[in-house]
Amino acid sequence: MGAVLSNLTDPGVLAYLMSDRPAYAKFVEARVKARLNNPWFTEENMAQAFTGLAAMLHPESIETWLGKYDGGSETFQPKRIGVILAGNIPAVGFHDLLCVFVAGHRAVAKLSGQDNILLPALIELFESEIEGLKWPVDWQEGKLGHVDAMIATGSNNTARYFEYYFGKYPNIIRKNRTSVAILSGNETDEELDKLGDDLFSYFGLGCRNVSKIYMHENFDIDRFFGAIYKRHEIVNHHKYANNYDYYKALWLMNQEPILDNGFVIFRESEALTSPVGTVFYERYAAEEKLRAELNTRSEEIQCIVSRRDIAFGESQKPQLWDYADGVDTMGFLRKI
Repeated sequence: MGAVLSNLTDPGVLAYLMSDRPAYAKFVEARVKARLNNPWFTEENMAQAFTGLAAMLHPESIETWLGKYDGGSETFQPKRIGVILAGNIPAVGFHDLLCVFVAGHRAVAKLSGQDNILLPALIELFESEIEGLKWPVDWQEGKLGHVDAMIATGSNNTARYFEYYFGKYPNIIRKNRTSVAILSGNETDEELDKLGDDLFSYFGLGCRNVSKIYMHENFDIDRFFGAIYKRHEIVNHHKYANNYDYYKALWLMNQEPILDNGFVIFRESEALTSPVGTVFYERYAAEEKLRAELNTRSEEIQCIVSRRDIAFGESQKPQLWDYADGVDTMGFLRKI
C-alpha cells in the first residue's frame, strides 16, 4: 500500500501511470472531485496527506506496529464495525479503516460530507493495484444497520449523541481535541520555522495542528513572526482569508488586543482551540507548573510540541501506533 501511495505524490510517476493504468487515472479524477467538493482539500494538502500515509505504511513501521500485539485466536470471528469518520483533513479516517481491516473485521462506514470521495477511491485503487487484495467496507449513507462495535469521531456535541445511540456497543467515541506548543526561548530559528508546519499544514484544521502556543515570559514573539513569515501566502486561499478577515474585524471592533502580521492573528487567551486564521498564545513563568496545568486538561489535548515532546514540525506526521486520543484502536478491535 505504501508503494501505491508513494506513486500519488510524484507528479511525473503519476502522469506516466495514468497513461497506462486506468485505476490511477480514475483516482486522479476523484482527487479533482474531492477538491471541488471541499476547497480546503487543495492539491498540496492532499499530496501531504498521501505522503504521510505512505511513510506510515513503510514495511518496517508495519512490522513494529503489529509486533506489539499477540497472535490471533483460533476462535476468532469477524465482526461488523461501525465507523463514523471525520472529514477535517484529507483521508483522515484512513487509519481507522486500516485498523478494522488488519484486525480482520468488516467496516460499516459512514463518511463525512467533507471527505466522501477520497477514501472509497483510495481503497478501490488499492484493490486494483495490489493483486489478491479485497478490502471489505460497506459504505453507508443512511443508518448503519447491524454493527457489533463502534468507532465514532466527532465534536463534543456529536459525541453526546454517539454515546446515547451507541453506548450499548463496545465503542471508541472521540471528541474535540487540539494540540499545543511550548516555547522556552531556547529554540533555534530552524525549530521555530518547523513549528510553522505544525500551525499551518492543512490550514490548521487537524486535531494534531497546534492552535495554542505557550511562550516563556521572556520569549521574543517578533523572532517567531520572522521565522514563520515564508508561509504568508496562505492568506491567498479564499476560505482561510475569510476566516482571517472575519476575526480581525471582530476583535478590532471589540477593542481586544491582537498581534497581526498580515496572514495570521495572535491573540492572548486561556482557551486552547483557536479559529482558522488565528493562533492563541499565553505567557508562562515556570514550565513544570505549566505542565501540571496542561495535565489537568489532557482530555482536550491531542499532542504537545516542544523540545521535550513531539519535535517541531512533526505533529502532522503520526506513526501507525500514534492513536487518536491515545486510545489503542487495534487493541480494542482485537478484543471484540
